[in-house]
Amino acid sequence: MLEKIKETAAFIRNIIQDTPDFAVVLGSGLGALKNEVEPIHVLDYLDIPNFPQTTVAGHGGKLIFGTLEGKKVLMMSGRFHYYEGHDIQTVVFPFRVFHLLGIKNLIVSNAAGGVNPNFKVADVMLITDHINMMPEHPLRGKNLDEMGPRFVDMSEAYSKNMLSVAENFATENCINFHKGVYVALQGPTFETPAEYGMIRAIGGDAVGMSTVPEVIVAKHQGMDCFGISIITDVGGPDIAFTVSHEEVLQAADKAMPNVIRIVKGLVKNYS
Repeated sequence: MLEKIKETAAFIRNIIQDTPDFAVVLGSGLGALKNEVEPIHVLDYLDIPNFPQTTVAGHGGKLIFGTLEGKKVLMMSGRFHYYEGHDIQTVVFPFRVFHLLGIKNLIVSNAAGGVNPNFKVADVMLITDHINMMPEHPLRGKNLDEMGPRFVDMSEAYSKNMLSVAENFATENCINFHKGVYVALQGPTFETPAEYGMIRAIGGDAVGMSTVPEVIVAKHQGMDCFGISIITDVGGPDIAFTVSHEEVLQAADKAMPNVIRIVKGLVKNYS
């Protein structure tokens, strides 16, 4: 695996010939953010050695290197999920590559179900922390010592500095947002009302099927991380209604302008 990571990083480095300031990952329905980047190089996942392929509607399949608010960014339009059948090392493979490219800052976005009673559909939540309930851990097995330590400090999984910059920008620009804890489950089923209730009971504000494995690996490598969720549905033990992937994408589309503004504000003002 390490040799494949190195091969992929060398391939990308040879093309972009620069060190991005940020890696940005677009979650379900958040592809419009890629239109904000002034592209320099656009690589299809199919053309990148060893790179996984996405299978989910609402996820593209391109790696975009360009500029955003004057900063150099490497953007993943389309991520990989454990529920697709990928093993966990495949899910986090791109984030290992980011480390070898010298990237220090990671921005991850996702669509999530809201369990906090103050949340409504199309709200935006800045992630303050997470709870990992995935059935596999991306650091299980032999440690990649040249990537990071065997035991990783997770006391600040999401950078307080990055969160502060995003929060201040959103407040100053009158963008409504929440802050909260993201819980990661395997999927691909949406949660039952009882499961939503469990997630709330253990301290979660939102739930999804991604993000946490990527952030764990990023922290293993010493990266600073920022996470943002779009609340695409809400649930709880006394709330039972149908939800579909199409509705998730519609809610993401509605919230997209605020997500774009916050991410652009963070990229511009964080150093």
